[in-house]
Amino acid sequence: MLNQLWRHTPAQSSFPANMLAIRSGRPETLTLRDIIESFVRFREEVITRRTKFELFKARERAHILLGLVVAVTNLDEVVKLIRGSSSPAQAREKLLEREWPGDQIRPYIQLVEAVEPQKAGEVYRLSEAQVKAILELRLHRLTALGRDEIAGELEGLAKNIGELLEILANRARLYEVMREEFDEVEAEFATPRRSELAPAADGIEDEDLIEREDMVVTVTMGGYIKRSPLAVFREQKRGGKGRAGMATKEEDAVTTLFVTSTHNPVLFFSNLGRVYRMKVWRLPEGGPNTKGRPMVNLLPLAEGETISTVLPLPEDEAEWGKLHIMFATAHGTVRRNSMAAFTNIPTAGKIAMRFGMSAIEDVETSDDGDEQVDPTDRLIGVELLTEGDDVLLATRNGKAIRFMATDVREFQSRTSTGVRGVRLQPGDEVISMSILHRVGTTQEEREAYLKCPPWRERDDVECSLSDERYAELQENEQFILTITENGYGKRSSAYEYRRTNRGGQGITNIDTSERNGGVVASFPARQGEALMLVTDQGKMIRTTVGDIRVMGRNTQGVTIFRVAENEHVVSVAKIEESEEEEIEIEGGEEIAPVDDAIVGESELDRPADPEPE
Repeated sequence: MLNQLWRHTPAQSSFPANMLAIRSGRPETLTLRDIIESFVRFREEVITRRTKFELFKARERAHILLGLVVAVTNLDEVVKLIRGSSSPAQAREKLLEREWPGDQIRPYIQLVEAVEPQKAGEVYRLSEAQVKAILELRLHRLTALGRDEIAGELEGLAKNIGELLEILANRARLYEVMREEFDEVEAEFATPRRSELAPAADGIEDEDLIEREDMVVTVTMGGYIKRSPLAVFREQKRGGKGRAGMATKEEDAVTTLFVTSTHNPVLFFSNLGRVYRMKVWRLPEGGPNTKGRPMVNLLPLAEGETISTVLPLPEDEAEWGKLHIMFATAHGTVRRNSMAAFTNIPTAGKIAMRFGMSAIEDVETSDDGDEQVDPTDRLIGVELLTEGDDVLLATRNGKAIRFMATDVREFQSRTSTGVRGVRLQPGDEVISMSILHRVGTTQEEREAYLKCPPWRERDDVECSLSDERYAELQENEQFILTITENGYGKRSSAYEYRRTNRGGQGITNIDTSERNGGVVASFPARQGEALMLVTDQGKMIRTTVGDIRVMGRNTQGVTIFRVAENEHVVSVAKIEESEEEEIEIEGGEEIAPVDDAIVGESELDRPADPEPE
């Protein structure tokens, strides 16, 4: 109720400010810091110019007073000289020509030199302005009181001139004057504040004013991201047309889509090994037909840094300690951490993994190593897993290794470089990491199943497994899709990838012959998913996983993308289909989805390669 009051009543309000200003003769939209800096520089200029003007006037007046001091000090001689003149002009000439003793005015001459420079010698000659002031001097100023008044004014001017010179010569003193003037303005014009400027009243933060709502977050291959309310995706009967989930460019496509709450955090892992955090409600919101915003405009990414993994997490950080996260780098290093190590992430992000030499040298790096000794390495995969999962690393030269997650000890530090996951040959690198689930089976059962799988049409082989066990293995079977740079690829059963110890050279994933070239992608895929392949010449093709044959692990695969000469596939991604396709219903009435049904269930949620009993 309090949140609604703050949100829908004037009890708490925000006021916009027009930050457009003219700076250096040009209109600019300034930040609050820029506004303050510009105003301080303006006040500094005003005080400097005002001080110079006041200094000039003070020295001009002091110069006149010097002449009056000379006149009242030598009064008898001045009166005699004037009375002996035949005209005012002759008196003026005689006063200008006369040299007067400078003993009494010598301390003041230095301060007045800016008006009429003259050395403080034994004698002093009057200027035109001084002679004019003497001739216009009234008689009452010739009394003793008048003489004291002139001397006192001159001493005051001398002190004032000294202060003005200090302001011009000392920047600290200038800012003291500026602060004094600000205090005077505040004392004269300020009124007590009747409202309070605070992040939120009664401890209410911005997030507390955000309604809890399920959101669909979509990420594209081109790096665009947005969130849309789940409510806009209306429930449809089975066989409906569906609707577009995101507007994309012709060369872009949705690669990641998940449903989460507005208060749940999302972690962004970059190829440079850094991690950034943002709540879902801070992501740009848009309808199903909007494109979203580039992630480079939302996160403080460095030059050349791109987001490789977007990971949604539970809102309650106390549950993060139950989750494990696995990192993999291009040089074959892996590391397993508890998610509790990533609860406190500043706005500027922080290091998620350092790149070391453990994939090249057969050593385990320490948890407290801070030195980044391999700047050529990069982060290629980040996945959540449990201790009952397996990790599959695929390399560019067609090798793959599968090992248990517990083969990698849990590191306490997020800045360690990890341990060797696969031993790479010269020129090879890891191109992908996949997490495979497993159930308890024996090697003999997997070999028996692979002799007569449902995807291999062989009637001459009799299956030795029971019907129940065969059906269970078929239901839990997972397929690894591998695609090479020359456009060839295949699907292979995950049962063919036997589990070995971490740090080995692995087994053959695909035959990387001259026809195939190197591997560009290898990941789990299931029937019905869509793929997008992109070449280095900007060509693209969209296909489905079901169109790619299931073949043995040590094979060359089939043609998926006919590339031109000197053209290579550089990127492969699973995408979410957005076309609104008509689906015909064969008889019967349309029915709604069953309760608790999961739409778009990932094959990763199913057990795959069994674990030996």
